[in-house]
Amino acid sequence: MKVSVIGGGTMGNGIAHVFAQHGHDTTIIDSSTDALDRARATIEKNLGRMVKKEKISEDDARATLDRITTTTDPGAAAEGRLVVEAVFESFEVKRDIFQKLDGICPDETVLASNTSSISLTKIGGVTGRADRTIGMHFMNPVPMMKLVEVIRGQATSDATLQFVTETAQQLGKVPVTVQDYPGFISNRVLMPMINEAVYCLMEGVATREAIDEVMKLGMAHPMGPLTLADFIGLDICLDIMEVLYEGFGDSKYRPCPLLRRMVDAGFLGRKSGRGFYEYE
Repeated sequence: MKVSVIGGGTMGNGIAHVFAQHGHDTTIIDSSTDALDRARATIEKNLGRMVKKEKISEDDARATLDRITTTTDPGAAAEGRLVVEAVFESFEVKRDIFQKLDGICPDETVLASNTSSISLTKIGGVTGRADRTIGMHFMNPVPMMKLVEVIRGQATSDATLQFVTETAQQLGKVPVTVQDYPGFISNRVLMPMINEAVYCLMEGVATREAIDEVMKLGMAHPMGPLTLADFIGLDICLDIMEVLYEGFGDSKYRPCPLLRRMVDAGFLGRKSGRGFYEYE
């Protein structure tokens, strides 16, 4: 099957990696040639790690890379039986992409979004194929994490749901179907926990290290909520909290003022070198 991935960032290159590794000819489409170069270099580096760990052979790694092409031409999306959009969390940006894809792609093409919080019903509504629009929310890092949250919009058809579910299974993932409500399941549960941890820090309940240690040792989390927020990106955490707050109108989803202040200061976590912790 031919697959097109829109966006060569962290999620996009991970999604392309997984599709290509499982035998699909995959095209990464991005407006930036630099982003495409970085995407290919990242995939090559990650495949190299897998070879060193003896998870795949060198021949497998080469074959995976041979299945990946990159281009700045959005028209290349027309070749894909499945198109997966993986750009940043902005409805306006996604709306424009899906409207273009709807005009470019054949009628049978399924359009999927890797969105972590934005309504699939709303995204599908800007196209003429809401029945063939669906969410495929991969987890980061994509090659390692098993879960794919499959989000069904109001008009998503049974056939589309079955196609995407079977595709995720073929990738070695575990698809979990959820309905289209703000934050779906993963972020509706995760982000308020992170937000509450930020409140605990802001109110001086405990230090950053103590908050993370309690959740790691007491709740068996692999990393504490503040460390995880830095890994995700504080700007992304804030965006998702805003979606939850707007979508439900419930004060329990109000973003912590400290989270908002840190984003305003540019302290976004690992990617900026500083968040709740400092990074080299």
